[in-house]
Amino acid sequence: MDNDIALLHQKIDNLTSQVAFLANQAEIQQRRQQEFDELKQDMIPIANHMIKLTIDELAEIDPEFEIEDLIYLLKRVLRNVPLILSMFDRFEALMGITDEVELLGKQVFSTTVESLDQLERDGYFAFAREGWGILEQVVTEFSEDDVKALGDNVVTILTTVRNMTQPEIMTLANNAIGAIQDVPPETETPSTLSLLRELSNPKTRRGMARMINLLQVLDEQPNQSNTNQ
Repeated sequence: MDNDIALLHQKIDNLTSQVAFLANQAEIQQRRQQEFDELKQDMIPIANHMIKLTIDELAEIDPEFEIEDLIYLLKRVLRNVPLILSMFDRFEALMGITDEVELLGKQVFSTTVESLDQLERDGYFAFAREGWGILEQVVTEFSEDDVKALGDNVVTILTTVRNMTQPEIMTLANNAIGAIQDVPPETETPSTLSLLRELSNPKTRRGMARMINLLQVLDEQPNQSNTNQ
């Protein structure tokens, strides 16, 4: 008998708990419904205003707007969603590349500044400034006709420079300069006999032959007096 009463009390307690739970759920549902109703009351004027604005805007383009165009546009957008997502992925990748390029540009700029500073310390800029000054003097001193004449004879000039810079010519010029510098003292005037004796020296004869050949070549060059005659 006591067990039956205890079991009955337990069932009553369970039933009471379930009723309390259902009452709580009903209260929550009622509160949610009330909040939804309040939100709906707030949204209705906003929705009506948006609808009115939409109707007014569509009325302005009514001759050119058709609902089929809007539906076609929506279909195209939905059909190309993967393409649109791919475009966004590429745009994000491009932004990443832009950041890398910006970082690389800063590094290149820093390297360029350092290189220019090194060139300045080495004197390249000073040399360029002096070279520009020489160029200005050339422009000032030479006329247009002089520059034209220089252009007409530039091949001859370069050929002459090339011939003058040949090793044997440079050696000959260096030896000639050394011989001119190595002059005998004024107190030691060579005698006529010693000069005649030098004629028997093969080097002297070869040198005289070159001098004679040079004099003959100089005579072959045109000069102003011969031209006038």
